[in-house]
Amino acid sequence: MSYNIDALTDNCYDGTTCLINKLNIHDEKQLEIIESNITLAKISTLQHDPINGKFDFEHYRAIHKFLFEDLYDWAGIIRTVNISKKGTNFVKAKDIKRIAIACFDRLKSENFFKDLEKDDFIEKITDFYCVTNNLHPFREGNGRTQRVFLAQLAFEAGYEMDFSKIDTDKLMIATIHAANGVDTYLKDAISEIVTPITPNFDISM
Repeated sequence: MSYNIDALTDNCYDGTTCLINKLNIHDEKQLEIIESNITLAKISTLQHDPINGKFDFEHYRAIHKFLFEDLYDWAGIIRTVNISKKGTNFVKAKDIKRIAIACFDRLKSENFFKDLEKDDFIEKITDFYCVTNNLHPFREGNGRTQRVFLAQLAFEAGYEMDFSKIDTDKLMIATIHAANGVDTYLKDAISEIVTPITPNFDISM
């Protein structure tokens, strides 16, 4: 939750940087633990029963809502403050909807990266990762929403994208480099977790 925002206490309890939540937890560390446990369980659910959608911005928002609706009233709602993290300034709040629509329209125009060879798929998914990371449309929970969406998108395109296989620190460093225009590390990291899905053929007949 270590974001820098225009108003550090926006959506937080008075005198704290702890986000206002439905469980009325005022301790930021405790909230972080509870949040992690809840979202981990929900991510596991989505791996077996993904949210149906058109891989548009509404689909993206629906994933965030599902992951965080037990904790925050603003789950699935676009943030209203400007945020940055580790030197990366994300899209300004007033521009999120416009840029998101363009981003997801482009995804649709490219047929959701279907029927691509692995190298081409990695190129496309890396670029989309960078765009959605820069978008950072929510007050909290952007990374988890992004990973769930990308894994589902990859599956529909014929690839498994298993983020559990990557070191989170390595991914964070690669993401920071990509935000500064060097996406080589991110491509390498993504290539390690993307594998083609092999169809199961019934040869018993």
